[in-house]
Amino acid sequence: MFDLVWLIPLCPLIGSVINGLLGKKIKNETVIGGIAAGSVFASFMVACGILFQLLSLPGEERVIQKTIFTWIQSGNFKADIGFLIDPLSATMLMIVTGVGFLIHLYSIGYMHGEEGFYRYFSYLNLFTFSMLCLVSGNNLLLMFIGWEGVGLCSYLLIGYYFHKKSAGDAGKKAFVMNRVGDFGFLLGTFTLFWYLGHNNNVWTINFVELAKNADLFVPGAVVTTICLCFFLGATGKSAQIPLYTWLPDAMEGPTPVSALIHAATMVTAGVYMIARMNFIYIKSPTALLVVACVGAATALFAATIGTAQNDIKRVLAYSTVSQLGYMFLAMGVGAFTAGVFHLMTHAFFKACLFLGSGSVIHAMHHALHHEHSEADPQDMRNMGGLYKKMPVTFGTFFIATLAIAGVPGLAGFFSKDEILWQAFANPHHHDVNYALWAAGAIAAGLTAFYMFRLVCMTFFGKTRLSEKAWHHLHESPWVITVPLVCLAFLSLVGGWVGVPKVLGELFGEMPNYFEHWLEPVFAYSTQYSIAHGAHGVHSVALEWGLMGTSVVIAFAGIGLAFALYVIAPSIPEKFTATFPALHRAVYNKWYIDEIYDFVFVNPCKALGNFLWKGFDVVVVDGIVNGVAAVVRGFSGILRYVQTGFVHNYAFSMVLGVVLIVAVYLFR
Repeated sequence: MFDLVWLIPLCPLIGSVINGLLGKKIKNETVIGGIAAGSVFASFMVACGILFQLLSLPGEERVIQKTIFTWIQSGNFKADIGFLIDPLSATMLMIVTGVGFLIHLYSIGYMHGEEGFYRYFSYLNLFTFSMLCLVSGNNLLLMFIGWEGVGLCSYLLIGYYFHKKSAGDAGKKAFVMNRVGDFGFLLGTFTLFWYLGHNNNVWTINFVELAKNADLFVPGAVVTTICLCFFLGATGKSAQIPLYTWLPDAMEGPTPVSALIHAATMVTAGVYMIARMNFIYIKSPTALLVVACVGAATALFAATIGTAQNDIKRVLAYSTVSQLGYMFLAMGVGAFTAGVFHLMTHAFFKACLFLGSGSVIHAMHHALHHEHSEADPQDMRNMGGLYKKMPVTFGTFFIATLAIAGVPGLAGFFSKDEILWQAFANPHHHDVNYALWAAGAIAAGLTAFYMFRLVCMTFFGKTRLSEKAWHHLHESPWVITVPLVCLAFLSLVGGWVGVPKVLGELFGEMPNYFEHWLEPVFAYSTQYSIAHGAHGVHSVALEWGLMGTSVVIAFAGIGLAFALYVIAPSIPEKFTATFPALHRAVYNKWYIDEIYDFVFVNPCKALGNFLWKGFDVVVVDGIVNGVAAVVRGFSGILRYVQTGFVHNYAFSMVLGVVLIVAVYLFR
């Protein structure tokens, strides 16, 4: 199966080309959706075959490269179109193709009747192709092609409803902010290539060769610069402070696009990139500290904003930003396995949550349409009591919410608890560990609160719909609910592959399968930390205590949300009335967009207007138009010489002869 790895990205690309070129002529939605979903399912089946073949090999042999052809050869530089198969890339391939297929299937029902149905699926397939290139490429340049590809596709899909100004603006915002991060990625690539080549005559950007030469990365300013440049790229692609503001606005695209961006593709790219280059990051304690602090700050900051939003998709958007912060917190404390583990579990429950919100919006839109109401179908203040009408959507959404809240036994509990434990006990940041753990723990409590606030406002309590709209509210069709059931099941059981040691002992010495699976990928980082005397906290009692604390925090957030939005729903209104300034600040996202507009956007627009009206119009156009005016003026004078009459030309010739004779006679 390893020889067929090239089929994994190729299948979605073929689907994109077919629907993009022929979809308008095909017209049949079933055929168009079948081509798109079928191509991703084919990739998923190949990925499954590769996974099983990889599992059959010993751990030390689970690194396979397949080169298709040499792409660029120039002097010492060489870049192949090649694929890297190892436990990390295999995990990512399964997530992208598996969750991606369910989102494609869901989209067939959700996008039914859309005018640009074929265009949507062409973009969606292209998005999947780009992400598969990113996670399977064996060198930095091929990763960058996928990196740019998902950026382009996000622009196309976020701005899918381009006739709406807000959608067009959101697409441009995502594109521009990601270009800022991509500049950092390029700087990191150039610096890394120069550093290894200039100092050690090792000219390569191949991941396997970089890992083999990891000892050549000497801790110091240059290695830290390389890591921070790459991390700048990660903050753009994975929506971390300061480049996170594009992701909430990405809600302007269709809901399945939000699920694909937030769960299975684009925003996980930065986390994957750091995990792939763990052998460099482990050499720079400064870079690790920056990554950890930015991740913890983002997790906490985004969680505060999520507590006051009323748009169901916007709550989930800030939840994604916050959960990505957890992943970067894990990367920053050297817990690379925990970060990838949370990436996987988050893909399950966040895809389920977004698709569940889409099911709610789909039903609300239908109900409000029959009432001829212009109420917002995404505003939770217009919902309430929906569990009675949408039992499948409610049940799957509730399971995914329990998972993200960190309720024991579900997927999110295992991965999030492991990150909090590593944040407290890691050997890299010493006293800073307490602050990192505290930020993560508070963010966990806020997550449980705002997610159950969403559930209570949407599914519980009295309905805020009219009787006519309530009558037309119904459960979504099977093409929407089947993916929800699959993802809810994964949210329920997906965490059991990574049971921590202290819990595994309760289940007959159950091993941490996920940790052992990824062990070859992060072996160098583990050995390097041990060799350099990095010893964290090793206390079973303390780990149990912190685990219990995180569970108590989660249930406290759940209980508070239930009390405020089901038992005593008048309290939030009183709180808002008592602290209006605080509520406005949180509701308006701490005015970060306004600050960015004032500091960056408006000055850039002013500079652009000056260069246009002050330099281009006055100077450039002035010079061009001035030259034209001079030529026109001289031409206006000289044109009188050309009259078209023979006697005038004869007179001019005689006059010229007289002048010439006069010059010779009187000089």
